[in-house]
Amino acid sequence: MEKSLLLTLTGDMPLFRIVDFLLDNKGMDFTKQDIAKGAGISRASLFNYWAELEHHGIVRATRSFGKTKLYTLNAKSPVAQKIIELEKTLIAEALGKARKEKEIIVER
Repeated sequence: MEKSLLLTLTGDMPLFRIVDFLLDNKGMDFTKQDIAKGAGISRASLFNYWAELEHHGIVRATRSFGKTKLYTLNAKSPVAQKIIELEKTLIAEALGKARKEKEIIVER
């Protein structure tokens, strides 16, 4: 599996893997177990970082049924907005580099 641009920049730490998974799935909600599985980390790792994600408002509960709660990226959070902005900047930069490389190849 190829690392995302965000993980390439920030490092492959569980916290960033969680954020990256939620970014890739903006607008969708998941159980904590689904988030851990999607991020490729253990549930223990998820719980180690969960309080920090909630403290900064990066995640928010969307709904619950029984004892199960579903969570999503909180796009209204200032911290999450900056992370989204960073991801957009990284994508734009990568696309710019790819275009330049393509132009160099075509010119030869």
